[in-house]
Amino acid sequence: MKVVLAGGSGSLGRRIAAAFSSDGHDVVILTRRPQGREVREVVWDGRSVGDWAAEIEGAVVVNLAGELVDRRATPEGIALLTASRVEPTRAIAQASKLASTPPVVLVQASTTAIYGDAGDAILDESAPVAEGPPQMAGVARAWEDAAREVRADRTVVLRTAIVLDTGTPALDRLVTLTRFGLGGRIASGRQWVSWIHIADFLRIVQRAVDDPSLDGVVHVSSPYPVTNRELMRSLRHALHRPPSPPTPAALVRVGAMFMRTDPALALLGRRAVPRKLLDAGFSFEFPRLDDALDDLLRPT
Repeated sequence: MKVVLAGGSGSLGRRIAAAFSSDGHDVVILTRRPQGREVREVVWDGRSVGDWAAEIEGAVVVNLAGELVDRRATPEGIALLTASRVEPTRAIAQASKLASTPPVVLVQASTTAIYGDAGDAILDESAPVAEGPPQMAGVARAWEDAAREVRADRTVVLRTAIVLDTGTPALDRLVTLTRFGLGGRIASGRQWVSWIHIADFLRIVQRAVDDPSLDGVVHVSSPYPVTNRELMRSLRHALHRPPSPPTPAALVRVGAMFMRTDPALALLGRRAVPRKLLDAGFSFEFPRLDDALDDLLRPT
């Protein structure tokens, strides 16, 4: 099986490429800057159809292309996040329409942030998407809209929660804050955090490729989301740190300015559940946060 990865240079893309390659599949990474990886690399500009388009004929296409969301929510930042997702997706769509044999499956990345700040509502795949904030829901909506133009035998849109993995910005930042005594709840601590262990994330991507019954939007999240208060408590436990004072929302906003990030990433939340995966009988290896953190943060 040929697996073509757009956005294969990021942390999740590298993980997916390694997983499919180790299973003996022909993995191709579409990249602007070849880096001499162990899998095959094909140059594209992420905007227009070129010689790379031949690679997607009859292939599995996994589209992860997009800049990291960990940046300030300025108009320029939102425009960059949107363009870095929409332009490559439109290029794939154009190539798919010219292909003699369309991709057998499009696995399209998206995010549970498409629901904005959803409070305590339990969100499955039937939940309505939010109008904002633009850095979250707006970017995600534009990304998914572009993916609808891709011609493929089957399309699975993976609305993915925070992926917990070592050596990645999301978990590394939380670990650093906790180790430096800033592991208390953020603001009220009641905001919901949907999450997924990297091992389960990779198994879900594989399931999306292999299972013809999976179609449309699929939540990639643990069945047990937690509040921010619970998240920080679990981090302190995993890192053997004492209780810490809370971080007020105002301080988060000031700190975000210095760290050049979006405070909404910490202050807003959503309570997503993977209804389609559960109905399909998917068994999570790490459904509970404490077990996931123990596995990822255990000293080696």
